[in-house]
Amino acid sequence: MNDYLLSVILGIIEGLTEFLPVSSTAHLRISEALMGIDMGNGFWKMFSIVIQLGAILTLPFYFRARIVEFLGDFPRGKRGDKTILTHPLSLTIIAFVCTAIPAFLFTKIIGKHLESITIMGISLIVGGIIMWLVDAMYERSNHKAFLRGGKLVEDMEDMSIGQAVWIGLCQIFSAVFPGTSRSMSTITGGELAGMSRPAALEFSFFLSIPTMVVATVYDFYKSMRPHHGQPSAIGTMPTDAHSFIVLAIGFVVSFIVAYGVVAWFMNWVRTRGFAVFAAYRIVVGAAVLWWFGRG
Repeated sequence: MNDYLLSVILGIIEGLTEFLPVSSTAHLRISEALMGIDMGNGFWKMFSIVIQLGAILTLPFYFRARIVEFLGDFPRGKRGDKTILTHPLSLTIIAFVCTAIPAFLFTKIIGKHLESITIMGISLIVGGIIMWLVDAMYERSNHKAFLRGGKLVEDMEDMSIGQAVWIGLCQIFSAVFPGTSRSMSTITGGELAGMSRPAALEFSFFLSIPTMVVATVYDFYKSMRPHHGQPSAIGTMPTDAHSFIVLAIGFVVSFIVAYGVVAWFMNWVRTRGFAVFAAYRIVVGAAVLWWFGRG
């Protein structure tokens, strides 16, 4: 298949799946395997990092007004009742730290599981079942199933430190077991913490900004500085015009598609739940285990 067409297809897949609770990592790895792309090839590993960066940049652009609002009222908040620890921006960083430190310590486990299609298939199914059960309980209880004596948190402004820590810890599963999905972990964690779907989704998006930026920068660093002069385990930078064009196409396509997905998903969760995504995960996971298990 033509490299330019491959770039467009993979950019679309990344843009469609990065922020939906279906795991972009699993979809990219499965797509690469089905299309015969050498998953050990340094260029295509670098390509995966670049198109993820394209998706990441969607968030600060889409939420620019909200970010400006938070920066303007830091640290007291719009109601003047916040502190430097309880402001939404601070809670985002706290959740990020709760993910980053354990994830860094589990780096070897992450590397071991990253290329395993079997692990991804199992993670898709297990994550789908958990998401379905949690969302069903949330819906049938009129959004009150996971309240702990308080009221439903419907805005990031009303979150607590405990909720931020919990969601950050939930995100660790997506780092250790690719296929779990960062979005699934944080959205489901938010619901379990007594947050509304829109509030959980918005915090998931905000948390993904530092999480994905740091992860991508770290991947670039490992690509540029291989350990003890060994070949890069993450990828290699392009060395010719053709390769740069392939990267650029994937980056732009991923950004455009991801922006549309974020806008659509924010509207979707206001009136609908996550059951359709849970069912999709289970079906795809089962299909993956069957297809790749035949040999």
